[in-house]
Amino acid sequence: MKKDVYVDPDIKKTYRVFPAQNRYDKIRLDMNENPEGLPEEFVESVLKEVTPQFLSVYPEPDRFLKKYADFVGVSFENVLATNGSDMGIRYILETFGEKGKDIVTVTPSFEMYWVNCSILGYNHVAVPYNEDLTIDIGRVVDAITEDTRVVVLLNPNNPVGNVYTEEEAKAVIDRAEEVGAVVVIDEAYHYFYPKTFLSFAMERENVIILRTFSKLLSLAACRLGVMISHPDIIHYVKNARLTFDANSIALLFAERLLERPDVIDALIQTEREGRDYLLAELGKRGYACKDCHGNYVLMEPKTDPKELAKRLEEKHRVLIHTFGNELLKKYLRISTGSKKAMDLFLAALDEEDEA
Repeated sequence: MKKDVYVDPDIKKTYRVFPAQNRYDKIRLDMNENPEGLPEEFVESVLKEVTPQFLSVYPEPDRFLKKYADFVGVSFENVLATNGSDMGIRYILETFGEKGKDIVTVTPSFEMYWVNCSILGYNHVAVPYNEDLTIDIGRVVDAITEDTRVVVLLNPNNPVGNVYTEEEAKAVIDRAEEVGAVVVIDEAYHYFYPKTFLSFAMERENVIILRTFSKLLSLAACRLGVMISHPDIIHYVKNARLTFDANSIALLFAERLLERPDVIDALIQTEREGRDYLLAELGKRGYACKDCHGNYVLMEPKTDPKELAKRLEEKHRVLIHTFGNELLKKYLRISTGSKKAMDLFLAALDEEDEA
């Protein structure tokens, strides 16, 4: 008699929804990528270094990490590269989590935190937002108990866009320290909102900063994230990670970006101009909007969000993000970029969103 193969019960019960495919030929304003990417001349110059010999060698991240440490003003022992920051999330939870114990986040937030909790058999303790899209930091602090192993703050938080004060972050870090928990401060949208809690990662022994090269720095296809923390934290995560994690092409592009602050500054300026323009134009049209401090905006359309998203994709090849979450179901999330990209969205919106 045939016997079913064994499947880990936590993985078996996990429900996943993966991103849509066939997005290349569309105006992609749904996943907080840069809709236009890096300057073509910069990409072409880096690709000249991708020789057959380059491709035949296993990745060596240390040269990039030394430059990155200098770039952010920390030591080499404080940084670690991962295959996207979502792989960094997995490593952190595997290293500092414990089966049956708690991981505290706010909700809604980046889904890979609760997905990994489900896969690994952890309890996801989700502190909900208020109806007005504010979060009570006292409820986050109160959720941290002796069973807590990791606490997560996204600053700014995707998709709601709130940010935390130093006093709020310190209250969470202090309480986590009392129970021996690690605090992850996910700064995926750092370059759109420059306030950082990096100093806490340098001063405390239980704080991890996560950064990504997928958003402003436009390397989503390459997959590169960076973890910044106390050397002991970095050491333990290194023990958990794969030998060859971040790939060589990602590391090369990232290293060359660090050498071109002019490119980074131009990306920041272009997005900021586009976001300000989009918010102003939506305001003129009477839409209720929220600047989320990242490269995305929440807005309330006149018609059903899911129906509008369907029309925009089918008729205009414009992709935007809708929500199943009850708190956010009336909103759309639009990834921001250049004024040109925002004009493409606005033209489609004007044609399709009729009361």
